[in-house]
Amino acid sequence: MTTLRSIRPHPQATVPETAMVMAAGLGKRMRPLTAMRPKPLVEVAGKPLIDHVFDRLRGAGVKRAVVNVHYLADAMEAHLKHRVKGIDVAVSDERAKLLETGGGLVQARELIGDQPFVCVNSDNLWVDGPVDSIRLLSNLWDDDRMDALLLLVPQALAHGHRGQGDFHIDAMGRITGRRKPGRLAPFVFTGVQILSPRVIADWPEGAFSTNLFWNRAIEAGRAYGVVHQGLWFDVGTPGAIAMTEAVLADG
Repeated sequence: MTTLRSIRPHPQATVPETAMVMAAGLGKRMRPLTAMRPKPLVEVAGKPLIDHVFDRLRGAGVKRAVVNVHYLADAMEAHLKHRVKGIDVAVSDERAKLLETGGGLVQARELIGDQPFVCVNSDNLWVDGPVDSIRLLSNLWDDDRMDALLLLVPQALAHGHRGQGDFHIDAMGRITGRRKPGRLAPFVFTGVQILSPRVIADWPEGAFSTNLFWNRAIEAGRAYGVVHQGLWFDVGTPGAIAMTEAVLADG
């Protein structure tokens, strides 16, 4: 199941021009590999995690990326300047204070602009299935109905993930969060989504999670999910690297 029955590809859909790449985290679970480098620069399958992300963005046709930086920001900026090709990069500087994902969107909102945008976590790795996942999201994006469209993976296929799942999807394609504390949810967020700038509104001061914006979209019936058909890996710890590389090597 690639899509849910109520979501239909838009006949004139295009991939958003801009992506927001979340790259400011401390990478505590990845220690000691992050003692001297930010987590997005940890190598998996021969290249830094963030380079895998840029490969996917470039392949989908994204033209520019906003990247937030905090931990070891100089190293991150140097990598972006010298290693990232084919996409214009703007840096959203969080050196003064780590703002988490929601605060990071607020800080970068003027750089993101006023059109729907791809938003990607830089510490997950995915392999496309029969179709390009970012193009799939773009083809299914409906700005009249949606404020958020998340790429999700079934809990059983979330390689390396140790959580309880994140979302349920109803028959109309709308998502809701875990229904009770301690209960499992069948789908895990892959870290890949399309958001409308409309969600960046009425924010609190300081650091906060994108959950605030998702919850508002869920309450309004404007948050949807699409099931990823390829491979996905939660590369959150040093041990997860070897597992990820082994699965990739097996094809």
